[in-house]
Amino acid sequence: MADASVRGMLTLDELRQKVESGEIETVVAVFTDLYGRFLGKRVTGEFFIQQTAESGMHACNYLLTVDMPMEPIPGYKYASWELGYGDFHCAPDFKTLRMATWLDKSAMIICDISDEKTHTPVSVAPRSILNKQVEEAKKAGYLALGASELEYFIFDETYKTAREKSYNNLNYFGDYIEDYHILQGTREEVLNAAVRRHLMNSGIPVEFTKGEWGPGQHELNIRYADAVTIADHHSIYKQCFKEIAHQLNLSVSFMAKPDDRYAGSGSHIHMSLWDPEGKTNLFDGDKEIGPIHSSDLFRWFLGGWITHTRELMPFY
Repeated sequence: MADASVRGMLTLDELRQKVESGEIETVVAVFTDLYGRFLGKRVTGEFFIQQTAESGMHACNYLLTVDMPMEPIPGYKYASWELGYGDFHCAPDFKTLRMATWLDKSAMIICDISDEKTHTPVSVAPRSILNKQVEEAKKAGYLALGASELEYFIFDETYKTAREKSYNNLNYFGDYIEDYHILQGTREEVLNAAVRRHLMNSGIPVEFTKGEWGPGQHELNIRYADAVTIADHHSIYKQCFKEIAHQLNLSVSFMAKPDDRYAGSGSHIHMSLWDPEGKTNLFDGDKEIGPIHSSDLFRWFLGGWITHTRELMPFY
């Protein structure tokens, strides 16, 4: 069940009470596609309590074979027009049940995807891949902790007007470099403050926001957690940001380089390995690596990342 000690997280009993009182009318049940986008259904609170909570829901397996505009791509071994499309099963993970305070009378839950017949995890689903790696790390005696650090541009455009301009010559919510700039940051609080507040009230601890190098460019940092939790938070963070921007007739982009005139936006991934209880950082040690001291485990971990940089690049 959800960690009730974190503001905004819900247990199933708490959700039931909020549905009965009318505080919650909709449960947004989601999973991520291959691009990290949330797909899923908006389930009425009553039906979620009566049916979905125990039995889950279904969605079409073509959703793991689409391109960005949502057109199916031919040639996948998992599902295709030649093989035929079917459904997969979406099982709610109640550790992720939370308020979604930026949406009207809504809660949110993330689902794991499994085969409809065998009920085994769908191996190509992003959360299945991560869960498998976390289990392998656990078998080796490691707990993976991490955080993502996202930068983004804010535009004084709606998503509709940006599309009508073919995403060229957009109006930035800022006119100059705003790295650590408090005055320009104040002007952008209409969005950034709203996101900080709603994330905090929806089970995602926030550290801070700050200006970045480009006009209208900012970053918002959230607290580290175990690998699966931080991946969930990463996706919720982006969904929340985009939807609040839409509500404010603004738009936001996390693209690496939306405009070649300005600095790009980073997606910094911070990772470390700890003992299973999460008390000891296993990267700490007395081996000298240039100006730092670390463990052999850190050297091997870093070497693995460097070795596989090419394979990791599609994820950026």
